[in-house]
Amino acid sequence: MSDAKRIIAARAGRELKDGQIINLGIGLPTLVANYVPAGVDVIIQTENGAIGVGPRPDAGCEDRDRANAGNQPITLISGGSYFDSATSFGMIRGGHLDATFLGTLQVDEEGNIANWTVPGKMLAGMGGAMDLITGAKIVHIVTEHCSKDGASKLMKQCTFPLTGAKECDVIITERALFRRYPDKGFVLEEVAKGYSLDDIAACTDMAYTVADDLRLDAFGE
Repeated sequence: MSDAKRIIAARAGRELKDGQIINLGIGLPTLVANYVPAGVDVIIQTENGAIGVGPRPDAGCEDRDRANAGNQPITLISGGSYFDSATSFGMIRGGHLDATFLGTLQVDEEGNIANWTVPGKMLAGMGGAMDLITGAKIVHIVTEHCSKDGASKLMKQCTFPLTGAKECDVIITERALFRRYPDKGFVLEEVAKGYSLDDIAACTDMAYTVADDLRLDAFGE
């Protein structure tokens, strides 16, 4: 796990509220489960058909029939259960998830999310991201601030095919936290340790405003 991913997951964990039912997307979002705050109980649902997901099993104790949507081995906490994907998506589409945490390729200033395909590349399918983005009450995007070539993932307008339009509520990167409000759009609320306001402006293409109570050195290592 890279330092950036650990920083993002740790800050995302602080968004969790006691009693929430949440879904963690494949990849980086699954790390959020490692950073549930003390005293906070959340119920983790996986879109391929499980609720009450527990910690990753110890090495050598994995069961190939028990996996999340990213095919990573899982366990269940007491009271957890497995079910078919139709039931799982009934939960998602029925609005029963309090929050979802998803990675992305791009997100823009209107809250549009593009996280399922790069034009011209072959892939198996969209997966459940479109359902999660429209079904969850709060959509958190957890992503490294820039792509491997140094381009900002936080764009004025997405150029890849959209997964959902105007659905992103919170963006958490290793450098900053932005929260979207109906009347103000994205607001920069936190800057991570080691970064300044000028640093964030230089690596962020989307429009945003700065919170009056901006918190500097708010998270990170």
